[in-house]
Amino acid sequence: MRNTFVQTLTEIAAEDPRVWLLCGDLGYSVLEDFGRRFPDRFVNVGVAEQNMTGVAAGLALAGKVVFTYSIANFPLVRCLEQIRNDVCYHNLPVKVVAVGGGLSYGSAGYSHHGVEDLALARVLPHMTVVAPGDPVETRLATRALAADPGPGYLRLGKAGEPVVHASEPAFRLGGALRLRQGSDATLLVTGGMLQSVLRAADRLEERGIRAGVLSLPTVQPIDGDAVEAAARDTPLLVTVEEHGPGGLGSAVAEVLAHRGCVTRLRMMHLPRGAAPAAGTQESLRAAAGLDVDDIVRTVAG
Repeated sequence: MRNTFVQTLTEIAAEDPRVWLLCGDLGYSVLEDFGRRFPDRFVNVGVAEQNMTGVAAGLALAGKVVFTYSIANFPLVRCLEQIRNDVCYHNLPVKVVAVGGGLSYGSAGYSHHGVEDLALARVLPHMTVVAPGDPVETRLATRALAADPGPGYLRLGKAGEPVVHASEPAFRLGGALRLRQGSDATLLVTGGMLQSVLRAADRLEERGIRAGVLSLPTVQPIDGDAVEAAARDTPLLVTVEEHGPGGLGSAVAEVLAHRGCVTRLRMMHLPRGAAPAAGTQESLRAAAGLDVDDIVRTVAG
């Protein structure tokens, strides 16, 4: 996802001279091409993410479209006040990009685990929150956010995520993507858990359980019509996300409550409580009950 984002942003910058990229002293071996091609629109602010956000807001007030880029929590959690007051309050076209969302930086420990970001970002005023599920969704989301006039949060994986979509879907901000039809349950997923969910759906099919798969790359605004249709068409909804409480599951629950939908809802997310230990992304997912076997058990149970 990371490489796809940078490649796409470089293409956009070639088309639109308003586009800038700011980073917080990282991205080596990733951001160099953008910096070489657009040296006047690329700034390494240093390990100073709060200042980076303030600079981005100033550039946006001067008519620029600004992407800020850093690891996991650092571009959002560390500078939440600046994003809230300087960017969102003024509804500015600043796009906050977090690479390594969820448990992607598993071995670095809790300081580098982005597990509260969706909950924080989705309640900010005017903020569009996007967590693509594969490189195809990443490319389309980057272009959509660049064209959107307001603030955005783009949560990426790290690198090497597989392509899931066989063809380019009809992507729009706020829209769900149907990858699989089902009559017994619908799996609703955001971000890097998409491949695991599709594998679980295959396993369920082998057991005679038809599970639909709905990718929700946009968490805010969420596609309420798609959620309502899934609740109407299947007796069980299961949300899956590499995130703690307050993210996709809570957003889906709000839609069901506000629209008076009667269905069963199970939320699969990281537990609230003690910080996750350090380890590989796969081992931490398994420890949190978020691997393929857990998804199968949740639906079939």
